[in-house]
Amino acid sequence: MSDRPEPTRARVGRALAALAVALSAVAAASLPADAAPDGGGGHGHDRACERRANNTYDKLLECVDAEGVFEHLEAFQQIADDNGGTRASGTPGYDASADYVASKLEQAGYQVTRQRFEFPYFEELADPVLEVVSPTPALLETGTFEFSGSGDVTGPVVPVDVNLDGDRASDSGCEPEDFAGLDLSGDADIALVQRGTCEFGVKALNAQEAGAEAVVIFNQGNDPGRLDLIVGTLGEQAAGAVTIPVVGASFDDGVTLSQPGTIAHVATETFLEFRTTENVIADSPWGDPDNVVMSGAHLDGVTAGPGINDNGSGSAALLEVALNMAKVHAPNKLRFAWWGAEESGLIGSWYYVDNLPQDELDRIALYMNYDMVGSPNYILMVYDADESTFAAADFGVEVPEGSTAIEDVYESFYTWLGVPYDDTAFSGRSDYQAFILNGIPASGLFTGAEETKTAEQAAIWGGTAGDWLDPCYHQACDTIDNVDRDAIEVNSDAMAFAALTFAYSTEDVNGVPGRRVPGRPFPLPDPAGPEGTFGGGDGGAGPAHGSR
Repeated sequence: MSDRPEPTRARVGRALAALAVALSAVAAASLPADAAPDGGGGHGHDRACERRANNTYDKLLECVDAEGVFEHLEAFQQIADDNGGTRASGTPGYDASADYVASKLEQAGYQVTRQRFEFPYFEELADPVLEVVSPTPALLETGTFEFSGSGDVTGPVVPVDVNLDGDRASDSGCEPEDFAGLDLSGDADIALVQRGTCEFGVKALNAQEAGAEAVVIFNQGNDPGRLDLIVGTLGEQAAGAVTIPVVGASFDDGVTLSQPGTIAHVATETFLEFRTTENVIADSPWGDPDNVVMSGAHLDGVTAGPGINDNGSGSAALLEVALNMAKVHAPNKLRFAWWGAEESGLIGSWYYVDNLPQDELDRIALYMNYDMVGSPNYILMVYDADESTFAAADFGVEVPEGSTAIEDVYESFYTWLGVPYDDTAFSGRSDYQAFILNGIPASGLFTGAEETKTAEQAAIWGGTAGDWLDPCYHQACDTIDNVDRDAIEVNSDAMAFAALTFAYSTEDVNGVPGRRVPGRPFPLPDPAGPEGTFGGGDGGAGPAHGSR
């Protein structure tokens, strides 16, 4: 690690302000004569970039830019506007998004596969209700767990093996025996279970089997990241099996509900049916099929909005990188993936991995994941492969050997730019999960979701302390106005740099010899190290993708 000092606010401001100048200067240093914009359609460099092999860092970084990414984001926004305001899997908006991506890739010469699969389509039809009826009436903040059933229940709250003191270690509701001796024989009993140890769906199914008519899952309270309202997914295995309402609560509200004699009211209205969606997979027609460099981003959003940052940002940036690398002809095969049904529990990426024979899995040298790379109140974060900040075991995973080499490329690139970055955990909330659990080295980029930006983080990255990193996360306001252009500029270049690096050599990852990228040498500095580990990269604390 470098001994570079912590940046001051002024130093960071200068670095960010100079970013565009630095990138254009590097590109211009060896820009060929035919690369000048020729006035053709699209953004400035389109036609020159389409004609040539962008097989040097200078050429590729000159071609991949925020303007090109925003053209794709505008297309996704228009698709959402034309299809009821959503691009969720199982809707016409998703189908049109997949058509857009596939057609662009086919025109560029990629071998495109559209992998269709069935998944449980879930929709919330009304806002959920969680309130204390007695002894002291109070309306509590809540949310519906994905794949919850519908219902309207008022009755006694029955705590299930909760631990409110000390270390607050919890396996509440994880075993059927946890419900032994509890009185759930009434017509309207509400089981109160605490987060911890096992998946939310296991807790809900056990409660339903024990006779509960509704379930409240409250946060564990064992660390600062597990105090607020928790809402997640019950998991694909619970879809259709859980027929009772399941809602979330904060730790403090869980304590309130656990008091003896509490009567509560829980109500949800949901819709579930099985629908068909697809992954879009694009292979370069060149490169070694036994050493595949893979990158992915989920293409779907939630039903509540157009999903332009989550995850139009990762999808659009990845598409722009792929289109500009179509003629590279590097030693290793490139594979790009746009996943469906990520918001329903990472279903598309798991379907892809589960249906690959082992010899095909063995051919994947590495996987790079891009989920939310343009958050408006962003932090630049890299998945913590070397576990310098987050212990992967805390999230039930082991980081495959070789992953640190991927992390180092991103971090060295950020260091070269003079841009601060932080770590984010392999917490299981995005599509890298299926890959790392199958031993495939991985890392990637993330700019934040519902984590709250601290004053320290705002001093380093700018933005607004006290707000979520993405204030429109999983909401109708996740439009094209919810994407930060500077974050896109930085991250699309980081994505392009990493893709080109590994297209030529994965030796640092899996030992397979390669070649140096053509063009002038582009030595990167050693990673400077995270510029502030203030909890900004907790990726596992909040709703949407969390499963336990």
